[in-house]
Amino acid sequence: GMFVLGLPYAILHGGYLGLFLIIFAAVVCCYTGKILIACLYEENEDGEIVRVRDSYVDIANACCAPRFPTLGGRIVNVAQIIELVMTCILYVVVSGNLMYNSFPNLPVSQKSWSIIATAVLLPCAFLKNLKAVSKFSLLCTLAHFVINILVIAYCLSRARDWAWEKVKFYIDVKKFPISIGIIVFSYTSQIFLPSLEGNMQNPKEFHCMMNWTHIAACILKGLFALVAYLTWADETKEVITDNLPSTIRAVVNIFLVAKALLSYPLPFFAAVEVLERSLFQDGNRAFFPNCYGGDGRLKSWGLTLRCALVVFTLLMAIYVPHFALLMGLTGSLTGAGLCFLLPSLFHLKLLWRKLLWHHVFFDVAIFVIGGICSVSGFIHSLEGLIEAFRTNAED
Repeated sequence: GMFVLGLPYAILHGGYLGLFLIIFAAVVCCYTGKILIACLYEENEDGEIVRVRDSYVDIANACCAPRFPTLGGRIVNVAQIIELVMTCILYVVVSGNLMYNSFPNLPVSQKSWSIIATAVLLPCAFLKNLKAVSKFSLLCTLAHFVINILVIAYCLSRARDWAWEKVKFYIDVKKFPISIGIIVFSYTSQIFLPSLEGNMQNPKEFHCMMNWTHIAACILKGLFALVAYLTWADETKEVITDNLPSTIRAVVNIFLVAKALLSYPLPFFAAVEVLERSLFQDGNRAFFPNCYGGDGRLKSWGLTLRCALVVFTLLMAIYVPHFALLMGLTGSLTGAGLCFLLPSLFHLKLLWRKLLWHHVFFDVAIFVIGGICSVSGFIHSLEGLIEAFRTNAED
């Protein structure tokens, strides 16, 4: 997706270890996706495996029952909302960044471009179902193919000048934890998997689907990151398209902005669904009255809240306009939790009696490694953001 653009920056600070991490993250995320789906099933009295849960939240609530039957679901909801809203913010950030770097001679600042992008995105507040969102996603995929072809074609045209000697085994201790967050964030899909598996025509093929999609993603991301880094080496920027010559960059960036704007509706709609379900529609446990009327139409104040969420993503994009650092922070904070920590913890809790020793070992190892990566990545991303703000203030 869009965040592949930050992977060459991860290679800049991690070298071959960054490439290894792209492979390692794919393997771990594939495994945790499978064990998360395993937590949806239980064995009935006849010895048959049946689906007894429908969502990530249901799994979390089952783990915390009977003492705290809703605590786990609330924690997962908060993590999902942070993940989805931060994704929306990143799309606004990258739109402003790309437009500003594409047309540097225009008297329009990066913040102004972000405001223009948000004005285009305001109609997202009127989205009612996934049918409209899916159309945007289809156009987004087509734009992504064009972008990848253009960037890789340019890199291949400079293959004679590739700086293989720059790819080393050392790591930048301060910056590499940020790379971990970037790589993890590029693989986060666990929050969508229960719904995806539940809607498959043949759910038994879920494991096969996970294997092939993660193999394909791993190969494409690894090659893209390596080829782009070899082309620009130490001059690699946070968003790799900023390295392209001005003529090509303008064309690619326009496609990228289109892709970012077309990608925004999916996480926005998912975030709205989570917020409405947890705060407005959860029966007697809802904190606020239902934002839908008896005829199913969205009430005016409900629409106002949706518009406020779009504006909130703009404000965050204006005040935290650092794409790679923000992506690393999000990946470390919620990406590692939703992809590594919680699935392994839930798997141990719900299926402890049926697990083989190597499953227990994998779950514990993933939880420990994921926890270390999450904490270190979060701290270093936060330090990077603080340093970037100080630099801007001095300028």
